[in-house]
Amino acid sequence: MTIVGVIIGILIGALFSGFIIWIVGRLGWGLEVDGFVPAYLAAIVIAVVSWLVVWLLGLVGISLGIGGLLSALVHLVIAALVLMFAGNMISGLRVKGFGGALVGAIALAVVAFVIDWVIGLFI
Repeated sequence: MTIVGVIIGILIGALFSGFIIWIVGRLGWGLEVDGFVPAYLAAIVIAVVSWLVVWLLGLVGISLGIGGLLSALVHLVIAALVLMFAGNMISGLRVKGFGGALVGAIALAVVAFVIDWVIGLFI
């Protein structure tokens, strides 16, 4: 796979993630988004920061792939922190504190799961 293919894959994935962030923002579950462009930018920031966090934890020997409830909780807290960071970085994205970020992270995970499930019904 070429670097262009990787970049195109990331941008297409960010489109779907941005759409999910936009939906959750419209629902008012922990975050507010002014439109699709801030949601798309937030998706890119969240993807990059999440990758960096996992990469840095891997460098120090901490693996998040342990499975089970503990792993899910760790991923959820990291997702909430990354969402808060993105809220501070992106104009047009507002996160309502850590509680709002946690609710937003849960909502993002649920909406992503539902969309993935529905797409799986047709593919």
